[in-house]
Amino acid sequence: MSTPPSPPPGDGPSWPPPQPPYAGRGPQPGWAPPGLAPQPPPLNGFALASLLVGLLCFPPLGIVFGIVALVQTAGKRQAGRVLAIVGLVVSVVMTGVLVLTVDRAVSAVVREFEGLGELPELEVDGVLTDMDALRAGDCFNVPGGELFDERPLTYKVDCSQVHHGEVTASRTAGAPDTSLMGGTDRAAEDACWKAQDEYAMDTWALPEYAEMFYYAPSAESWSEGDRLLLCVIGTTEEEWSGSLRQDAGMLKPGQAAFLRAANAVEFVMSRPPEEDVADALGKYQAWAREVNAALGEEATVLQQEASRPDAVPAVAVQLKAVEAARAEWQAAARARTAAEFDRQWDRALRALSVETEKAFRGAFGLSTQVPPWLEEPGEGTQTPSHKPGREPASASV
Repeated sequence: MSTPPSPPPGDGPSWPPPQPPYAGRGPQPGWAPPGLAPQPPPLNGFALASLLVGLLCFPPLGIVFGIVALVQTAGKRQAGRVLAIVGLVVSVVMTGVLVLTVDRAVSAVVREFEGLGELPELEVDGVLTDMDALRAGDCFNVPGGELFDERPLTYKVDCSQVHHGEVTASRTAGAPDTSLMGGTDRAAEDACWKAQDEYAMDTWALPEYAEMFYYAPSAESWSEGDRLLLCVIGTTEEEWSGSLRQDAGMLKPGQAAFLRAANAVEFVMSRPPEEDVADALGKYQAWAREVNAALGEEATVLQQEASRPDAVPAVAVQLKAVEAARAEWQAAARARTAAEFDRQWDRALRALSVETEKAFRGAFGLSTQVPPWLEEPGEGTQTPSHKPGREPASASV
C-alpha cells in the first residue's frame, strides 16, 4: 500500500485541489475555467424585434413578437424581458394610432362613395368642373337640378344650351358670421344680391322663376380652408337657355345709371329691421333715412335725364313720384311714435306707382314686365299690404 506524498513545504495550495461543488455533467452556468470571465445570457431576438417592428413598420406584429419574447425570457435563461415589455407597450400604442388613422381614411372614402351613390342615373349635360373653377358668366348643370345641395357637382355647359345656373360672381369670402340665424349668412346673401344686380341690371327682364343662390363657406369648411363665395342665378323650374347677363357694358350709360340707382332702392327697401316698429322705432327711423338717400341717388339720375333736350315726358313723371316718396320717408324718419311711422311708411309706398315706373322704363328702352315682388292685386300702386322688395334669397351654405 502506497503512502500519498507529503505536501510541499510553504504556504502553497493544499493538496490535492478541492473539487468544484457542481457535480453535474457539462459546464456550470456562469462558470468559466480559471482565467476567463463569466458570459452574460444571450439577448432574446423577439424582444428587440417587438420594439423595432412596433415602432417602425407594423405594430400588430410587434404585439405578437412582444408576447413571444415574454414567454421565452420567462422559461429560458435569456435577457431582454424589460425590452420585451417596452416593445409590447409601444406596439399596442402604435396599433391604436394605426387603427384610428385607418378608420378616418375609410370613413372619408365611404362618404365619397355614398355621395356618388346618391347621384341620379340620368346623364348630366356638360363637362364636370370643380365649383372653385367656375367664374362669372359660366353656365352649368347639376344632377337632378338640385341647386339647394350644399356643394353640388357642377357640369359646365355653353350658356346657349339649356342649363340650371349661371354664375354672377366668384370671389373670396370674408370671415364667416358666427351668429348666423337659420343657417343663412346675411353678409353672403347681400353680397350676391348686389353682384346679381350688377350682372343682370334690368331686374324686370329676368324670368319670374329665376332665383338667387349662393354657396358660402360654412363654419366647418372655413376651418378646412374653404374661402369660395359663388353667386348664381338659378333657373331650374323651367328649361332656360341663353345668358341672362346684362351689365353696364351692354347698356347705354343713362340706362345703366338709372338701373344701378333703382336697384339700390329695391335693395334697401327689401331690408327693413326684423323687429316690430313699436319695439325698434330708432332702427326704423335709420332705415327710412337709408331709403331716402337711395331715392335721392335715383332722383339725381332722373334730373340729369330730364335736362336733356330729347327727354321724354315719362322722365319728369317718374322724377315727381320719386321726390314725393322722398318727402314721406323724410317724415317717417322724424316720426315720434310707431303709429306715426306706419302712416308715413304707407304714404311713401303709395307715392311710387308701378304703372308710372313701367311707362318710364318703356320710354327708356327697358323691360316693362312687372316682376312678381311688385305685382299688385288692384290698381297697380304699391299698397301697404305689399311692401316692395325681393323675395328671400335661395341660400345654400
